[in-house]
Amino acid sequence: MHKITAECIACAACVDSCPLSAIVEDGDTYKITDDCTDCGACVDACPVDAIVAE
Repeated sequence: MHKITAECIACAACVDSCPLSAIVEDGDTYKITDDCTDCGACVDACPVDAIVAE
């Protein structure tokens, strides 16, 4: 599963890229829910490389 690291700038590019709506707001940033299927679309969308595979 992927996770969003502290480098997240809360731009929401990942939210718009997720085909399953598995990325939700989590305070000042975002988190990836258990609905994630590891498609990787969010990784490519993140402008600061803040999404990594666990």
